[in-house]
Amino acid sequence: MTDEFPNMARDGFPLHTAAQIAAAWRRERPGTPTESIEIVTPLWRLAKLFADDRGRVLRAAGIDAATLDLLSVIRRSGPPYTLSTRELAHRTLVTAGAISQRVARAEREGLVRRSPGESGRRTVMVSLTDEGQAVIERSVDSVLGREATLVASLTDTERALLSGLLEKLTADVRRRVAEPGS
Repeated sequence: MTDEFPNMARDGFPLHTAAQIAAAWRRERPGTPTESIEIVTPLWRLAKLFADDRGRVLRAAGIDAATLDLLSVIRRSGPPYTLSTRELAHRTLVTAGAISQRVARAEREGLVRRSPGESGRRTVMVSLTDEGQAVIERSVDSVLGREATLVASLTDTERALLSGLLEKLTADVRRRVAEPGS
């Protein structure tokens, strides 16, 4: 979208509303289920806008999304800011292999340090370094401050309502995706 013409895409073509898209499908294919369009289409558009904006903020902060995710999970865990690679994989919803790559990259950059766990040789603990702590403190303020600005047009009540509805929808979609045929 452009700032001058909010209903125009960057290429200058009109950006149809979700309601217009649904109406066009009902006109062209009567009987086609269109009830999801006015929910899913705005979610996709918002996700793209948020992702693009977050990417710009992260580039300016000098950090990538995967590293932010890794450092954020460790920082939110509380003192001593240490988690096992297994806990990291569970909390970030990525594979053990992806965590291993993220940790290795962050360790090369001096943001985390690995150490053996007390429960055995196979357990690897990952801790924030002082540099990692500084990077996450600076980055999280940039990202969350910007995102707070992006949702500032909603009142506290609207944010609470939307948050609750999104949680409900996320839980139901997760269940349906996990149970084929639902």
